Amino acid sequence: MKITRRQLRQIIREAVKPRLLSEGMLYHLDHGVGVDQNIYRPGSAAFFGLFTEARSLYISGNYTPHNSDEKELLESDIGLFGFYKGKPVPLDYPMRYEDLNEAEYKGKKVELNKPIKGGSKGAYVYVKNDKGNVQKVEFGSSMPDAMGDSEEHKKRRKNYGIRHKCAEKTDKTAPGYWSCRSTKHFGRSIAGWW
Repeated sequence: MKITRRQLRQIIREAVKPRLLSEGMLYHLDHGVGVDQNIYRPGSAAFFGLFTEARSLYISGNYTPHNSDEKELLESDIGLFGFYKGKPVPLDYPMRYEDLNEAEYKGKKVELNKPIKGGSKGAYVYVKNDKGNVQKVEFGSSMPDAMGDSEEHKKRRKNYGIRHKCAEKTDKTAPGYWSCRSTKHFGRSIAGWW
């Protein structure tokens, strides 16, 4: 006899007392949505917790994956953590190296590659240099803002980009790299350099 999804959800609810299931797991069961379509924000504690909960149900025979992708996830280590340099790291959770933005500078937790207004030159940013060390790069100008839409402002921005060779700057440890891109980082949607 073939069991429908509705019957399967009912069997799971009866086999595992609802108060033992998280709200997220109950949502997935009630709506027939696999955990491969996790309702929580990727990378959050609830996101990983749902995978851990679903895996334990799957291993005990109380949960049947909806498709091969979900089965593969439940048989992976997603939701589990290992330790690297004393810090917990999620397993089987793909991340780009650039997304690992937390760092420490002189004993203080800082975010990498995120310019901040302030400092002696007007703005600063924390970056990693070639040796892997975190350094603070200060940048800015005392020149008045050229952020308007007038033709004069557009010419000033274009000349700035040409004069400072902004298109050639690729070294994130240099102040010029960040100065050339300051409009992009401080929320001004103006085309061109600076």
